[in-house]
Amino acid sequence: MMTIPFNRPFLTGKETEYIRQAVESGKISGNGLFTQKCQHFLEERYGFPKVLLTTSCTDALEMAAMLSEVGPGDEVIVPSFTFVSSAVAFVRQGARIVFADSRADHPNLDLERVEALITPKTKALVVVHYAGVACDMDRAMELARKHNLLVIEDAAQAIDATYKGRPLGGIGHFGCFSFHETKNIIAGEGGALVINDERFARRAEIIWEKGTNRAEFFRGEVNKYGWVDVGSSFLPSEIISAFLYAQLEHLDTIQAKRKELWTAYLKELAGLAGLGHFHLPTVPNFASNNAHMFYLLANSLKARSDLIAHLKKHGILSTFHYLSLHKSPFYAPQHDGRKLPHADRYTNTLLRLPMFYELDLAQIHTICECIRAFYA
Repeated sequence: MMTIPFNRPFLTGKETEYIRQAVESGKISGNGLFTQKCQHFLEERYGFPKVLLTTSCTDALEMAAMLSEVGPGDEVIVPSFTFVSSAVAFVRQGARIVFADSRADHPNLDLERVEALITPKTKALVVVHYAGVACDMDRAMELARKHNLLVIEDAAQAIDATYKGRPLGGIGHFGCFSFHETKNIIAGEGGALVINDERFARRAEIIWEKGTNRAEFFRGEVNKYGWVDVGSSFLPSEIISAFLYAQLEHLDTIQAKRKELWTAYLKELAGLAGLGHFHLPTVPNFASNNAHMFYLLANSLKARSDLIAHLKKHGILSTFHYLSLHKSPFYAPQHDGRKLPHADRYTNTLLRLPMFYELDLAQIHTICECIRAFYA
């Protein structure tokens, strides 16, 4: 029986060549030629003021948490329906997480209900652009101005996506990207921190380089470098950066193919959705779609479980996604008891279908035929 995996990492063909170049250059530790090429690419393409590559999006979020100077006694608002890194970066700093619910029509944060959660202790707001679809960033930044908050965009899934034409990751004070192997653009593991507020630019580079001003030294801006702040080793090796650069060069090709696949799913499944068997993803008119994932919302937890089992029986691997963080074993005892019904609904009903560059339209037809057979 043919198996269609949930994900398959795509290689452009240049990765090993660039890795070899990095090795032969004699410098394979961080912040070499390929690190700088990747950072420059992202700054030039999207107009980001400053980009620092990291070993993961989690690292980028942890840098943002350190730069935000949140600590014990501070509160940070985070959506409950997200990956643990969105919250744990701030927990590590000693902050209290105040979980917020999703929108009724999309897994993204419901920014119209966030203001009620803001207190004098609130220091930061984390917005997660789920499936690469933008949150209402005008509302997020309006709340930030009104209540003196820092906004961190968790744009892990949102490379090449926009809000009203503006690149995601470039609107809040910080943007955090992932290049994990399940993302559109990959490096195995990898990430990037975007610093959009110049107040934080110099300190970000110091934190990135283990609390030293080493980067300034290598640019010839100081005649020696030393330990000047807190920090860690957040920068990736040149091996990771070389791999990533090969992917970034093919970004337009990758994006065009993924959008074609996403649209094919939408057309194939529209009929079943129209009959009320499930809901299809929505994209607000202020957002673009970067085709990071294709999901459907089943009518119940049982319907989803049965559909996953049916697809698996026919060699098609699908999966559910996040579990509400406010109910997690680690944080449930510290949650304030508010019910977050939409986060729980997405936890129980959201089903992700296979989505990767080398998937083809015939395979999408096979997947959708299998779904039709289930509901028949």
